Amino acid sequence: MASQEKRKAETRQRLLDAAALLFAERGIEAVSIDTIAEAADRTSGAVYAHFGGKDGLLSALLENLVNESASVMDAELSVAPTAESPSDEHLAALWRTFASPPPGPSAGWMLLEHELWLYASRNEAARTRFAERFAEARRMVVDSTGSWPDDGRSDPPGTPDQVAPLLVALLVGLEMQHRVDPTAISDETAVIGLRAVTGLRTTTGPAPAAATPTPAATVAGRTRPKASGPKASGAKRTGAATARTTAARTAPATPRRTTPTRRTS
Repeated sequence: MASQEKRKAETRQRLLDAAALLFAERGIEAVSIDTIAEAADRTSGAVYAHFGGKDGLLSALLENLVNESASVMDAELSVAPTAESPSDEHLAALWRTFASPPPGPSAGWMLLEHELWLYASRNEAARTRFAERFAEARRMVVDSTGSWPDDGRSDPPGTPDQVAPLLVALLVGLEMQHRVDPTAISDETAVIGLRAVTGLRTTTGPAPAAATPTPAATVAGRTRPKASGPKASGAKRTGAATARTTAARTAPATPRRTTPTRRTS
């Protein structure tokens, strides 16, 4: 019994992996049930047995996409602002999850995301399921980042419910530009945008208070603190007087104006 359930689970996963790759490469409308079954080394009957048809297969793909993408984003966001792991590195890792996912069955998940978005835009039933996928992504962002402002790790531009859709939209939008022109969106550019949306601080925790600089007078390339009090005031007056005397001694003499003698004839 256990082996039969294992075979069923394996068949189901093979069909999902084959469908994901084919839909991403060719588009949903261009891929038939027979093509999916052949790529998975299964029969068309297996597709109908597990999913009831193409729409059921698409719904299962959407559900997988919700779980996988939410797990990846949650893993990256939950550890982003720690002292052991600089936040910029984790924001960049989150971005690369969208722009350059690792090889494997889910390598083309963003391209599949675009295909499913197109399909859902034209199909009322799929639209509701796809909207739930985005809602889940937003909830995950709120859960992962909602506590950041409370412990001084971020200063977001809005409430968690406002920041969440902005973050998802930024990641998806940047990926779309990066897909057609990889040189247009660098990791640095993506991190700047993610930092602006999340309000994540450059360093973790509240910024330390700036120390008050001590006034200093420079003498022969060295610095010494200025004295204060009556003695300092007297020294200041003495110094000013000395400066005036020195200036008077070293200043060039002003030529004396003489009146020319008028000659009388």
